[in-house]
Amino acid sequence: MADTLRRLVNSSPYGVLQDKLEAWYKDYHVFSCDQNLNRCCELVELTSKIQGQLFTILNLTAQEGGHYSGVDTLKSRLLPWLGSCFTIAASSVSTDTSLSLIQESMEKDRKIRELSSVHESDMQKIEDKLCSTRMELDTVKQELADTQIELDSTKNKSATTLLATEDEILHLKAELRVAQDQVDLYKRKLDVLDDYERQVRILRDEISFLTAEKTVLQERLVRSRSPSPLPRRSRSVSPVRGESPTRAQLTSSSRHARLVSRFSDLYVTERLESQSLLRRYIDDLETVQRILFIAVVESFQAAKMAYRQFKTRVRKTLSSTHIGPESLEDAVVDYIVRNLDLYDVQTSVNDVINAMNVNPRISFPPEVDFVLISSFIREACRIAFAMQTLDPALDLAFSSDGELYSDVKYRRSFDSEFTAPLVAYHVWPALLEGDTVILKGEAVTRRGALWRSRSRSSSPVRSRSGSPSRTFVSFY
Repeated sequence: MADTLRRLVNSSPYGVLQDKLEAWYKDYHVFSCDQNLNRCCELVELTSKIQGQLFTILNLTAQEGGHYSGVDTLKSRLLPWLGSCFTIAASSVSTDTSLSLIQESMEKDRKIRELSSVHESDMQKIEDKLCSTRMELDTVKQELADTQIELDSTKNKSATTLLATEDEILHLKAELRVAQDQVDLYKRKLDVLDDYERQVRILRDEISFLTAEKTVLQERLVRSRSPSPLPRRSRSVSPVRGESPTRAQLTSSSRHARLVSRFSDLYVTERLESQSLLRRYIDDLETVQRILFIAVVESFQAAKMAYRQFKTRVRKTLSSTHIGPESLEDAVVDYIVRNLDLYDVQTSVNDVINAMNVNPRISFPPEVDFVLISSFIREACRIAFAMQTLDPALDLAFSSDGELYSDVKYRRSFDSEFTAPLVAYHVWPALLEGDTVILKGEAVTRRGALWRSRSRSSSPVRSRSGSPSRTFVSFY
């Protein structure tokens, strides 16, 4: 009996019965008729199971009391209750099975309640989110309506101010044209002013150069009028020669400016004259420009070679007799500057013409000779020779067909392709002082320049006769 009672206590069937009754009471109006009947039958079955367990305990308790113990209790309480026509159906399952079923039913009910609470919580959250979304939607609708109102207002204001804005635009365009005209006028005035300043600088350099020449001539006049001129070896002790600087040092800046100006004039004047002369016999402008460019480059090469040879001869001559505060190199340069007329320019011109005759990049009709531009070559050689006496010497920038175009060294010609990155050919070289470009050259940029330069360089060399007896056209 104690074991049966203990299992009945542990299973708590009355608590389960009470929970089911409360759950049924809460959901009674939600369930259908069949669901309510099923719940009632379930409670009846559970109650009968509990009563069966109690009757089992009652039987065991009566057996433990003997034949006569508990008779009064049974007569006074059980028999009247049974007399009320209540019958209990005998349970077809065992006591342990009934208790386990009751426990499983309790667990299922508990899980159902938990799921129901979770479902209710989720539904509540969804309803809250739905309410917040509706509120946000209402806010967005209100903002959209306000924006539409503002847009309509802006359209109305724009329509009213459109005519005034067009008038202002026309007025501003007119003012812009007037301002551009003024800027162009100021630019022209500035160009004129720059020309005046350049002419003033040139005149100042010429004045300083003439002053230096006057000083040197006065020194020569004093020495020529002296009754007993000193020997050449004692030249360093002469007070006139020792106190005045050399002509090369005195006129370096003025000679620099004059040579740069002569190089610019060679490009502006002599080059165009030679170009017009060659165009009478050569229709291709590119070929003519190549000829003049190569002539200038070869003139500088020949002049530099002649200057080195001339300087070597002067140094060898003066090294045995030179005495004075100035160095031997200064004396050599001074002598070359004072005797530029000793430069054998005709030899350099012949060397330039011979070099151009074998240059593979030049090709023109055989009845025309490079002697036609000998005056242009002669002037280029003289300028290049005089530039070697400066410190530092002026030289041409290295150039080659197909090189990358540089805004620092060149400016594009009018017939160039301004988006092409490579140089097709050069019209005029750039002038360098050390590594600094002081005068830009001119180049023609076209697409496919590298392929053109390779195809031109691979052409056969036209042989030329360098003899004077060769027939050529001349206008002299």
